[in-house]
Amino acid sequence: MKNYRYFLLSLLIIALDQGIKIAVHTWMEPGYFGQIPLIGDFFKLHYTLNPGMAFGIQIGSIWGKLILTTFRIVAMFGIGYYLHALTVKNSPWGLLVSVALILGGAIGNLIDSVFYGVWFNNAPAGAPMQWFHGQVIDMFFADFYEGNLPSWIPLWGGSYYSTPIFNFADAAIFCGVMAILLFQNKFLTKD
Repeated sequence: MKNYRYFLLSLLIIALDQGIKIAVHTWMEPGYFGQIPLIGDFFKLHYTLNPGMAFGIQIGSIWGKLILTTFRIVAMFGIGYYLHALTVKNSPWGLLVSVALILGGAIGNLIDSVFYGVWFNNAPAGAPMQWFHGQVIDMFFADFYEGNLPSWIPLWGGSYYSTPIFNFADAAIFCGVMAILLFQNKFLTKD
């Protein structure tokens, strides 16, 4: 039974993520007019749709979203299998919790991509179908910079930038990855 508790943690992450997203979609107006300050102007709820992956990066064709969603499905099964293999090996609990957070976050965003185009009719204009083209709902906005980046910055210099808006699933993935990176010597060493 103890091996399943990590999958239950992933399930809890999914439930919290989907509950927050459905509440935001139901009760908030998208964009700046619907913002809700939580900590002054620094941290607020801001309902926005993300058609791609992290930071709004997209694969550049009308079928790009389908490719991304398919990749997310394959990754979900791969991460789930990896979590199972780690539990069988009695890996350190911190590693198991980290992978469970990543799995829960990945599935949370996958649900948006697969179903929200149909459930919430939020597939981007020009999408070939509603299924597998849903946009991910993002809402947490740490607004500490918005404006044009200096031109000397490689790749993005001279372009408009706003700090990322993210969701609970993104936060779970980020925390899981950061924990693995920070504690990799403890998590990944052989005894």
